[in-house]
Amino acid sequence: MAGQSGIPVIIDCDTGVDDALALLFAVRHPGLDLRAVTCVAGNTDVDGVVRNTLTVLERAGAPDIPVARGAERPLIEPARSARHVHGSDGMGDLGLPAPTRAPADVDAVTLLRREILASPRPVTLVPTAPLTNIALLLRTHPEVTRNIERIVFMGGAVATGNATPVAEFNVWHDPEAAAVLLTAGVPITMYGLDVFMRVVVPGTDVHRLRGSADPGTRLAGELLAHRPTAQGGAPEAEEAGGLGDAGAVCAVADPAGITTRRLPVEVCLAPGPARGQTLVDRRPRPGESEIHEGAREQALVDVALEVDVDRFVKLYLETVEGPRDPAG
Repeated sequence: MAGQSGIPVIIDCDTGVDDALALLFAVRHPGLDLRAVTCVAGNTDVDGVVRNTLTVLERAGAPDIPVARGAERPLIEPARSARHVHGSDGMGDLGLPAPTRAPADVDAVTLLRREILASPRPVTLVPTAPLTNIALLLRTHPEVTRNIERIVFMGGAVATGNATPVAEFNVWHDPEAAAVLLTAGVPITMYGLDVFMRVVVPGTDVHRLRGSADPGTRLAGELLAHRPTAQGGAPEAEEAGGLGDAGAVCAVADPAGITTRRLPVEVCLAPGPARGQTLVDRRPRPGESEIHEGAREQALVDVALEVDVDRFVKLYLETVEGPRDPAG
């Protein structure tokens, strides 16, 4: 169980199958102190996100971590869910019971401000969702940045998108919010699709998790099996599933597991097919645009370009099975 000596972490999520995997890991990793969870519309509607988050924390055996409801739509765009990926309930339609816990009696931005400023150590903020809550926080309470160590966000892509050919879902869902994030004035790590898609738990391990006597471990297995990365062969092989958002939290617990480069990043806000694209400048020198028109101011971001897959899979499995699992 996370303790007060761990890295103070706040997760902003849209739970969501892989957000749930991230929460299970954060609760159980001994080096992380999960101080709060805030919820935003994304994979499903915000009320469904709150319900799913509370259910996951219960199944994980988490302490009474405050959970707050946040924005129900992006700053400008309408809400657009990913139910075709995460199921009608956002949690793979696993038929999980309703939570017995209740959310905090404050909104997400209020909870974020309170927990960040109250932390005895600077907080690492981990958004695994559209960045609407984070943008509202930064614009409403910019003083929080003095107690933020780093923002590690799951979002963006250097190469190929998923919501569009060039845009990743979280950034595409609220591009203006992502652009605000880049002005935060604190160190930022972008855990984008380039590494997101690569961390896959083998089917034999997923099969073992699904047979666990521990509710949280078993839930991790069921969620991973909902994100299959292979078809055909033995049933165990078909159960192999991607960690997705959970990889961003693994990167907080074990930053040496990713290789990053500090690169200029900006978000395309123009209407059209490139809207929501994260433009990552990997050129070794300025081009004709800068020579003729002058350089634009761009945020420098630690962009994850490589990931040690075996290292993160081992880290995730050891954490979610842990000593609490009598079968593990």
